[in-house]
Amino acid sequence: MASSISTITFDCSDAARLAAFWAEVTGWGVGPEPSQQFAVVGGPARPADCPGLMFIQVPEGKVAKNRVHLDLAAEDPEAEVRRLGGIGATLVHEKEEWGVHWWTLQDPEGNELCVASPHQVGAGQ
Repeated sequence: MASSISTITFDCSDAARLAAFWAEVTGWGVGPEPSQQFAVVGGPARPADCPGLMFIQVPEGKVAKNRVHLDLAAEDPEAEVRRLGGIGATLVHEKEEWGVHWWTLQDPEGNELCVASPHQVGAGQ
């Protein structure tokens, strides 16, 4: 029997603030009673086949590049990069490798995320 992914969890310093950012990114809602210590993003707008996002406050800060990150698919990736910048993301770089063109950004706490067209995400698989 195989496991399924139910939630992707982010360690952070302010769970409510980071959950609000990711709720804006995804268009999903923030769960009830978010706090600086704990928050979730999901709700009825989250597609049933997508894991929710959970944010948990930890005492240590981020010190290195993430080993795991989220890849976002957008029909107009350049417009999405601008939108994400407007809600608090920071552009790290734009790259083209392995026949894929994408943008790497950081969320307000420095976690990496990438944006590409849906035709390019997963193209290397």
